[in-house]
Formats: sequence, structure tokens, C-alpha cells
Amino acid sequence: MPETAGAAAPLPGALPTPSSHPPSEQVSSAGGGTPRLALLDVLRGAAVLGTLMTNVWIFTGPGAEWGVLDGTTGSSLHGLLSGASLPEVVESVFRLLADGKFLAMLTMLFGVGLAIQFGSAAKRGQLWPGRYRWRALFLLAEGTLHFVLVFAWDVLMGYAVTALLVAWLLTRSERVRHRVMWTAAGLHVTVMSLLTLGAVTSDTDGGDGPSRRVVDLYADGGYLDQIAFRLHNAAVLRMEPVLSFALLVFLFLLGVRLHRAGAFAPDAAGRRIRTRLLGWGLGVGLPLNIATGLGGADCFLLGRYVAAPVVALGYIGLIGVITDRLRRTGPLTTGLTSVGRTALSCYVAQNVLCMLASYGIGLGLAARFRDAGPWWVIGLWAVVCLVLMAASHLWLRRFPHGPLESVQKRLLRR
Repeated sequence: MPETAGAAAPLPGALPTPSSHPPSEQVSSAGGGTPRLALLDVLRGAAVLGTLMTNVWIFTGPGAEWGVLDGTTGSSLHGLLSGASLPEVVESVFRLLADGKFLAMLTMLFGVGLAIQFGSAAKRGQLWPGRYRWRALFLLAEGTLHFVLVFAWDVLMGYAVTALLVAWLLTRSERVRHRVMWTAAGLHVTVMSLLTLGAVTSDTDGGDGPSRRVVDLYADGGYLDQIAFRLHNAAVLRMEPVLSFALLVFLFLLGVRLHRAGAFAPDAAGRRIRTRLLGWGLGVGLPLNIATGLGGADCFLLGRYVAAPVVALGYIGLIGVITDRLRRTGPLTTGLTSVGRTALSCYVAQNVLCMLASYGIGLGLAARFRDAGPWWVIGLWAVVCLVLMAASHLWLRRFPHGPLESVQKRLLRR
């Protein structure tokens, strides 16, 4: 998310359109403000588009948003042990590479942004959290609208609540933050382990999938009916940020620590940290994730919420190491940078585009291609990514902020 307040909060100052600057270098903000770490824009862009690698299966699966609760959108590798076909292998690997990893990356980057904004307020002698509370409340309101009108598995509401707590923790001592961070991590792993143990020892098999009524709601139902369904089932559909709240706190604070350690700086120390993140994150995280994937649906929680965040650290290191070796930006890094600078707008836009493409209220592709295998789903993800990279780049050639980022700035301006 953007490095200022709010998940994908507006970015301070106008930046030049992405050009030949290597993404590992600092890019100064307009008006001589604090230099921005360009790598963060690339990472945010990758994280936003990476979350869609998971969410696209929700939009296109039977029962859409409700299908997650019936186990129809998991990323298990268990079936690969029994001679899976090529499409099944491709789908499983695609899901495994994405599920939970980019969401964890996005969460850590939100913590980075919070740390940057805290530092900026301190330099200006401003009271903290001060006006940041209004940014968090704006994010909560935006997330609520996003949940009701677009996508049940919105992350912004959970980010807003977590941000208020972590913003307060930034005023406490390093010892307090350290204790809260590792207490949250221990609590989270314990809860996920107990839930997994309950799933393994349970005699019940996986669900039969969403009911025909729910499948028909998203395939042929009206938009107002879908909204009413989300509202009626809000308590269930909003359980992810409740169950993972301790993880959110841990990842926010981890993002703060990474930023203050210089993990995103364009110097030798930053490059060393990124190399270590790459080695440890992928070296430890991938085997863990493969093991939980082979464990089947019963190990879903451990895979998505315990192993995946470790892999996310490796992804941050991998993207950082790659960008450190670039001599100039190409179309991909330019597109990722543009998406990263308009992260809130792109996060919402990608879900709107997938909703209109997949549900019956739009093109209805999910029902039309339900037997076409994973290829069209992966193609939809690729098309949406290309559209967002091109659109955000063209937008930033004329405007300094994304559409929703501009709305936030206007509403919070005093």
C-alpha cells in the first residue's frame, strides 16, 4: 500500500511520470520534499496485482464470494500426488505462488507507510496520531463501501482498525512494540494451529460446495440481491480480519521494523537486507508452503496465514534484488510503479473489473466458461493487470494522484 497513511493512502507530493530512473533509486518528490523510495512503489504495485492472483479465483468460482467458505477456492497441492492433468497442475501452482503471499506483502507495506508518515509528522513537529485518525476512518468508510458494493473479502476495513492500534504503538517504546509484535505472532500461530488441529481431527469431510441458490445469485441474480446477500451474511463474510487480526498487527509492526532497518534503501546495507530476505524467506517459506499445500484443505489456514507471510518476505527480497540489478526502468517496472502510486484506486478497480467480467450483472464469464479450465481465469488476471498498469500510467501523466487518492486528499484537507 502507499507509504503514507491509509491502505493505499494518497502519496505526498507530485512525482514525475516513471522514466529511466532505476527502481532501486530514490526519487525526490515535487517541491523538494522527503525523497520517496522508488522500490516501495514497485513492491506496492506487485502486491496489489498479486492479490488479484488469489481473488480472481473467487470471482470466477462457483458461488463467487461464498465459495471460499465451502472450500471451492483453495490452493491445495494434495491432488497433484494422484496424477493430475496439466490444467490442474497449472492452476495449483498458480494459486500456491499467490495465495496469502501478496496479501501479507501488502500488509507489511502498509506498516512501512505508517512508519514513513510517523517520521514525516515528527520532522514537522506535528502531533501524532493527530490527523492520521481521520485517514484511518476514511479508509474504514471506503472499505465498508467496497465490501457492500463490490467485494465481500475486502481488506481495507481490517487495515483501518489495525492502523489505529499500530499508530498508537508508534508513540510507545521500542521494547513495547517488540513485545506486542512477538506476542501477536505467537497468539496467531497458536490460534491457526488449534483451528488446523480441529479440522484434521474432525470427522466431517469438506463441504459439497455452495448451494445452487448462491451459485445462481452470482450467475444470474440482480446487483441489489448480491448487496443484500453480503449484508445479510456480513458477520460470516467479515470473519477473516477478525481471525487474522493478530497477524495484521504483527505484519504492520514488521513493516515498521524493516523500514527503520533500511530494508528499502538504495544503499549497500539495504541491498544486503534484501538478499537475506530473499534467502531466508524463500528458503524457509517455500518448503513450509509446499508442505501445507500437500496437506490438503485441512492445512489451508497454516498455508495461507502462517507459511505464506514467510514467503512474502522472500518475495520482497526477490523483487528488491531484481530491481537492484536494473539499469533503467522498462514497461513492467513502469507499470508496477504506476499501480503502486495509485494503489487504493487500482485495488478497488481490479475488483470492480473482475465483478463486471465474471458475474451475471456484467459479462457473466464465470458461468459461460465454467468448464473451460484455468486458462481463461489466468487470462482474465493478465488482462486486468495490463489494463491497470496502462491506465494508471496514463492517469499519472496528467494528475499527481490516483482518483480515490485525490478524493481522500480533498476530504481530509483543512
